[in-house]
Amino acid sequence: MSAAQTQKEGSEGGWGCLEALGLSQKELVLAEALQMEYDALSRLRQDKTTASSQTGPRPTSQNRSKTPVASIERPRPTPSQPVPAPLAGGALLRGLSGSDPSLNQPGGSRAPPPPVKEPLYILDNDIPPAIPPRNPLPPPSSSENPFLPPRGSTMPRDVNLFTPDVDQPKVTSTELNYDNINESLSRLNESRQGPRGRRANGDQSGKPVARSKTLPPQVPPRTYVPVPKSNKNQRRVSADPVSLSSRMNGFGYELFQVSEERDEEVAAFCHMLDVLRSAYPFSDRSKNAGFVWSPSVGPDELHQVLGVSVKVTVISEHFREPLTFTCDGSSTVDLLIYQTLCYAQDDLDHLDVDDYLLKVCGHDEFLHNSQTLAGLEFVLQCLKFDWDIRLFLTKRSAISTELARTKEDDETASTMNHSILLQERPIKQTVTREALTLLLDTFHNEAESFLLSEVELSLHVERLVQSVKALCSSLAAVETPDVTSALSQLPACPCRLQPKVLKVERKKVVEKLTAAILDLVELYCSTFNANFHTTPQSHCCTAPVQEAGVVTNVLSFNVYAAHRIPITWAASYEGFFLSCSLTHGGAELCAPQHTSKQSVSKYLFHLVVWDQRVCFPVQINQLPRESQLTVTLYASALPPPGGAEEKGKQRRSIEALGWVTMPLFNFRHVLTCGRKLLGLWPSTPGSGNARSSSPNFSQPDSVILQVDFPTSSFEVRFSTPPPADFCPQYDFSRLDTISQIQLQDVLHKKAAFWLTSDDKRLLWEKKAFCQAEAAALPLVLSSAPCWQWACLPDIYALLRQWACLGHLDALGLLHASFPDQELRRTAVQWMDSISDPELLDFLPQLVQALKYECYLDSSLVRFLLRRAIGDVRIAHYLFWLLKDNLQDSQFSARYQHLLAALLCCVGRGLREEFDRQCWLVSILAVVAQKVRDATLSNRQCVLREGLEEMKQFFSVNSSCRLPLNPALLVRGINIQSCSFFNSNAVPLKLSFQNLDPLGENINVIFKSGDDLRQDMLTLQIIRIMNKIWIQEGLDMRMVIFKCFSTGRGRGMVEMIPQADTLRKIQVEHGVTGSFKDRPLADWLQKHNPTDEQYDKAVENFIYSCAGCCVATYILGICDRHNDNIMLKTSGHMFHIDFGKFLGHAQMFGNIKRDRAPFVFTSDMAYVINGGDKPSSRFHDFVDLCCEAYNLIRKHAHLFLNLLGLMLSCGIPELSDLEDLKYVYDALRPHESEADATMYFTRLIESSLGSVATKLNFFIHNLAQMKFASSEERPTLSFAPRVHTAKSDGLIRNLYICRHIRTASKGYAFVVKVERENQQEVLLVQRTFEEFHELHSKLRLIFPSSKLPNFPSRFVIGRSRGEATADRRKDELNGYVWHLIHAAPEVAQCDLVYTFFHPLPRDERPGTAASKPAEISWSPVSGKELGEVKLSISYKNDKLFIMVMHIRGLQPLQDGTDPDPYVKLYLLPDPQKTSKRKTKAARRTCNPTYNEMLVYERIPRGDLNQRVIHLRVLGDGAFWENTLLGETFIPLKRLIPGQHWVDWHQLGTARADSAH
Repeated sequence: MSAAQTQKEGSEGGWGCLEALGLSQKELVLAEALQMEYDALSRLRQDKTTASSQTGPRPTSQNRSKTPVASIERPRPTPSQPVPAPLAGGALLRGLSGSDPSLNQPGGSRAPPPPVKEPLYILDNDIPPAIPPRNPLPPPSSSENPFLPPRGSTMPRDVNLFTPDVDQPKVTSTELNYDNINESLSRLNESRQGPRGRRANGDQSGKPVARSKTLPPQVPPRTYVPVPKSNKNQRRVSADPVSLSSRMNGFGYELFQVSEERDEEVAAFCHMLDVLRSAYPFSDRSKNAGFVWSPSVGPDELHQVLGVSVKVTVISEHFREPLTFTCDGSSTVDLLIYQTLCYAQDDLDHLDVDDYLLKVCGHDEFLHNSQTLAGLEFVLQCLKFDWDIRLFLTKRSAISTELARTKEDDETASTMNHSILLQERPIKQTVTREALTLLLDTFHNEAESFLLSEVELSLHVERLVQSVKALCSSLAAVETPDVTSALSQLPACPCRLQPKVLKVERKKVVEKLTAAILDLVELYCSTFNANFHTTPQSHCCTAPVQEAGVVTNVLSFNVYAAHRIPITWAASYEGFFLSCSLTHGGAELCAPQHTSKQSVSKYLFHLVVWDQRVCFPVQINQLPRESQLTVTLYASALPPPGGAEEKGKQRRSIEALGWVTMPLFNFRHVLTCGRKLLGLWPSTPGSGNARSSSPNFSQPDSVILQVDFPTSSFEVRFSTPPPADFCPQYDFSRLDTISQIQLQDVLHKKAAFWLTSDDKRLLWEKKAFCQAEAAALPLVLSSAPCWQWACLPDIYALLRQWACLGHLDALGLLHASFPDQELRRTAVQWMDSISDPELLDFLPQLVQALKYECYLDSSLVRFLLRRAIGDVRIAHYLFWLLKDNLQDSQFSARYQHLLAALLCCVGRGLREEFDRQCWLVSILAVVAQKVRDATLSNRQCVLREGLEEMKQFFSVNSSCRLPLNPALLVRGINIQSCSFFNSNAVPLKLSFQNLDPLGENINVIFKSGDDLRQDMLTLQIIRIMNKIWIQEGLDMRMVIFKCFSTGRGRGMVEMIPQADTLRKIQVEHGVTGSFKDRPLADWLQKHNPTDEQYDKAVENFIYSCAGCCVATYILGICDRHNDNIMLKTSGHMFHIDFGKFLGHAQMFGNIKRDRAPFVFTSDMAYVINGGDKPSSRFHDFVDLCCEAYNLIRKHAHLFLNLLGLMLSCGIPELSDLEDLKYVYDALRPHESEADATMYFTRLIESSLGSVATKLNFFIHNLAQMKFASSEERPTLSFAPRVHTAKSDGLIRNLYICRHIRTASKGYAFVVKVERENQQEVLLVQRTFEEFHELHSKLRLIFPSSKLPNFPSRFVIGRSRGEATADRRKDELNGYVWHLIHAAPEVAQCDLVYTFFHPLPRDERPGTAASKPAEISWSPVSGKELGEVKLSISYKNDKLFIMVMHIRGLQPLQDGTDPDPYVKLYLLPDPQKTSKRKTKAARRTCNPTYNEMLVYERIPRGDLNQRVIHLRVLGDGAFWENTLLGETFIPLKRLIPGQHWVDWHQLGTARADSAH
């Protein structure tokens, strides 16, 4: 019998156990091939020393018994003995390296596409041959690069390994190749991935917990075991011993299977979740409604609508016809329900109003019965846009509560398993217990062979080194000094070029090597998220505690080496050194400490060894609790190849290669100790905004730093000291005047970002005088000189005594510069009063603030989870915000834990819903990518084919909520109504079928390829601005739409109905329509034909345009072309697509595309003025802008806090303080309201006079012409809707009977329209320009040969003369006669019938009202010479007079408008020294100035005797000014300290008033 046959028969029983783990017989034989490789190596060595070529298989039984195969052939536990794999079955297989998908697919209703399997952590690379002992790398010669492989070598090279030609071992790649064994190990690892089924029995005590393949490894200490308070905690920390085999030589080992929450911080976090969830049982319906509540508004926003009548329509199954009620805005919902039931029910005695709820028709959201109608956001939206308020009455018992938590949810223990399938970025996984076991078996057998061998000792040494290298490679390629020291004591072997060592006892060497390897395994387990451990967990004794505040030792630690150095670094850099710094809240505590410069060395792997002690000049009692150690790896770049002279001249640049930050005190506030492995994050531009306090183990090739902290027999713990008993507090007025002015100047900076060291010193010295101003607390605390243990009592006393901050001001204490735990806990406590709807406004910032928390558990985390448990809407948006932040590699580990905690808290129903939404988004992302990649002509077909998969999705899922809004519940998609937009990202326009039969289809835009986080942030800030305006009593009628990012480069945007872009409106007047003034007014007139409708639309336009000007200026929104601005038919203007903001303008070469401060063009002013001349309505517009601007300036600190918290979110245009400085400069917080008013008025003038904006619009029009769709039928700019021959009746005859004079001094032609079967003759009025537009649009559809000739537009002489009108009347008569007798497709086309359909203006004889008449909101009734508006105030012996507006001035004698300016005298003034005057306005009877004229040194007692003499003069040529009016204003009415704002009547000149 051959040796192979004997081996096969003898190993069948031994391999059976591993076959159960998923290895085939063929794969297992690959492991045996390692022995055959070694045997072949032995034969080859003998062949080289002898001349004969005798060969033959000569494996001895003794030799074979020392192989890895033989080790597996030893007796194994019988099936009756506890073997983990057969016992746990599929659950164990999933627990080894896979994940349990059932946690993310409750009910098994559907199975999303499985994620692509990633190569396993570490074991996906080839293990190379052995490497010689460590020697510094020689510098590369100029002739040949030693870092390149030798010519002709076909061996695959690992980028992390350094194997120059001189170091090639004697064994070639064909003789010793680890490919096979590595492939087996990788297959063994991958085979642990279980099927996508549900565990039969769930998580039981002692069984392995399913590992999420997406969770990155952690670096937790392993000493913490929570005190068992429940079965949940006992289950969480359980461990199963897995005895692999007994070792008779005394250096055996055991690997114990442990549950996932073995990490002490994660275990404590899960325990916190248990306690948190227990406070909100499923039976508490107030916090577990199971459906979405309709959001409400704050009490500050109600005063606008209280007292307003609200018309409500209620629909129900209890009655046939809908009921309509007219209620007061202060009426409550339960009162409306009661009134409805009175109509529907006869017997009300047994009815309880609380048993009924009102639902919004078309939305899956319900109204709180205690809420007032005016307090509902939905009702306010309907009132703003004149929508019908339609509600559906239903019984509470009939409402689906599928999102509610259940008893089963409450009984399920808190776990971190719920993040399965939610991570879109794959992360390599740690080595599994089975793979490591196989490698340890190999090492064990090679060690036995080495101990027992009598011959060929060097061969056994070489094989032992190879087994150690394979082990270290699987353990993150870390080579500890103990491993290096033990290997150096081995005798010389062929693969190791080292000096001859003294003879040593083999057993001691093996014991030392074994201990070093087991220590490395222990270090690996305590660093990475491995599912095994070398010793069973047990309740360890509590070490004695020493208070950190009394430890006077300086902080020091030992830096050993940087492991896993890439080979490219060895070839490109030299002089590696570390810079170590201590920071607290981003501020350095002392000067950084540096190590010596070292080169790359190698033994088993590449590494840089320092083995150097780093000592900081800081005592431990001087360390703040949240101190962090930051270590940065630097190196000098090697010069390019060249002569020695050139190398000497070139300056060596030092580059940062990587960094890592770790807290010095752990979450239990215990000072870190022992050996740590820290993965370095790569140094990239912009990585310094927010740095993760977790090492980088999510990237499998990260450089690992080995640091040894001092250990002791006691724990150094930082205990929170109590506040001091006394904290001084003084009134601000007690300060001297100079100090008051200095302090006020500092407080006006509003944010701590721009405080200088002098500012901080002043604030901290005068902190006792600032306590009356609550918002100053963040500035004062940021000025604290230190946060060490001895200083905290005074800081906490100040915090306790300070006036309670509002929840908006408390946001300023959540920045990265405030890491103190007690401070952040107080800030969250102050925020606890915020309502759920208001919390949604600031949720993105709070999710970003989680990055600045030092530990996983924090007050902010508990606050957010508590709110999410009680409100589905908050849980929904929190889920998507956390999921979006998973893409941030530095913080992905933290956000994964928080996302898992959220999914654990909300219950199975919401988890299933989130899973459906993720599936929906993934399908849409694929479709959007296909459409974007398709050609323009093919895109619609590709879109419809791609959306067919959506039908399959909805066949599996009866409904799904859209990520945009949890109240949008859809049941399908209307493919025929879906299309796309022809922009760069090709967004999809999707039409979903509403699950509510009473609701219309839900239209949304899905974007893929655009980062919507910036749009989200911009719209959030504008929404908060709008709320501030409403709270101050100023409704700017802003259009606020939803936009939400569902992952990097994808998201959903709400579509606003009945709105067009300015480009579409302007091009109705031709491609040069952007240069014309009438397009917007004509379009609004078309859609609002009556005077009342048009006046309401203009009012909406004025308010919304003013709001847009202020918001876009403050946020520096750029790339404002006419496709990014939209107008609703109701007159509301709004902006979209915020890809550029904070002043980051698009450039044409070196020219900024956005030249004006904001978009305000002459066609917008035309709508406001009611014509091309300024009117009093323009005054209202300017006043609105300035008032809105000043209201936002009062809240400058809020917007600086909101944007400051987002500095770390990864938005490229919001990445540093310069971006934040843009908003600070735009808000001008240091200026007075009067100065800000004058400033913004100049901005309006600058924007209105900018030609660049119109030119930008025109260029965009030209660029978009190539995207014009041939399917779009041309329409008439003055016709609000399309009419047809079928709808109006066939036209029998057309005749132009006369022409009439219009208000614009032109002529309109009256056309008599006769139709078949209609006795009444209609008269319509059309201008020549409108006839020309008809002909131009017809030419777009029909060839010129089918159309009659149109009269020439060009005339000689006056084009508006009556003779010209007479001639054109005859020419047009011929044109319409030929038109109506043309071919039927021309004569009966929709354009012709729309043109001759009567418009509202046709019913007013004598006018062709294409131009809206000016309607003044505040008419100047009976005031012939006009009025002037002044703002007068007196302060500190100064008289301030702001000349604001003049209205109703009379034209000059020649009929032209004057160039007015204002001249002031302060009487009595005999010397004529008090003259002040404004600049002259040009050609207007209604000028706006907003200029401040100041008189100084005016005693307060003189005010009663002073009179302002104001004259309005027309600026004429040659100093001949015309007096337009004057007035005298006594200052008796002026109250010092107050602003007197009023209109003053202008009169004629008095005889004694000539100046």
